[in-house]
Amino acid sequence: MDEDIKFILDTTKEAMDNAIIHLEKQFVNIRAGKASPAMLGSVMVDYYGSQTPLGQVANVNTPDGRTITVQPWEKNMLQEIERGIAYSNLGFNPMNNGDIIIINVPPLTEERRKDLAKQAKAEAEDAKVSIRTARKDANNDIKKNDDISEDLKKNAEIDVQTLTDKYVKKVDEVFDNKEKEIMTV
Repeated sequence: MDEDIKFILDTTKEAMDNAIIHLEKQFVNIRAGKASPAMLGSVMVDYYGSQTPLGQVANVNTPDGRTITVQPWEKNMLQEIERGIAYSNLGFNPMNNGDIIIINVPPLTEERRKDLAKQAKAEAEDAKVSIRTARKDANNDIKKNDDISEDLKKNAEIDVQTLTDKYVKKVDEVFDNKEKEIMTV
C-alpha cells in the first residue's frame, strides 16, 4: 500500500475513533435512572473565587442506585457545593446534613425518558456527522494527491467508505445500547 494512502487511512480512522470516544463521553452525561458520580461531572463550584469542577473539591459516591453523596474535603465548602449543584440545572435537590450533601435521584418519568432518548439520538447524529466529515476530508486528500495512480485512488476511496460504514454501524450500536438503558424502567 502506498505510504500516502496509509497515512490518510490512519488519520481518518483516528478521527472516527475520536467521534466514538466523544459520543461515549456525551452518553455518560445522559442519566438513565441509576445514580452515578458522572451525573455531577459538569457541576462547577466557586472555590475561593475560581470556578472549579466538583470532583476537585469533594468526593462523589453512589451508595445505592438512587442516591449520590458528596463529601467535601473542606467542611466550609458545603454551601458552595450545594449552590453549584442547584445552579447546574440538573434537576437535583441537594440536601445538606452538616457533613455531606445527599442527593436523591428521582426515578425518570416516561416523558423524561423519551426526552433523554431524543437527546441521545441527537448526540449519535453528531457523531455520524463527524465520521462523514472525516470521510470527506480523506476523499479530498486522496483526490488532491497527484503521486497516487487512479486505480489506487479508487481502491483508497472504497477503503474509506468501508471504514465509514463500520463506524456508522458502531455509532448505531452504542446508541441502541444507551436507548435501551434509558427506556428500561
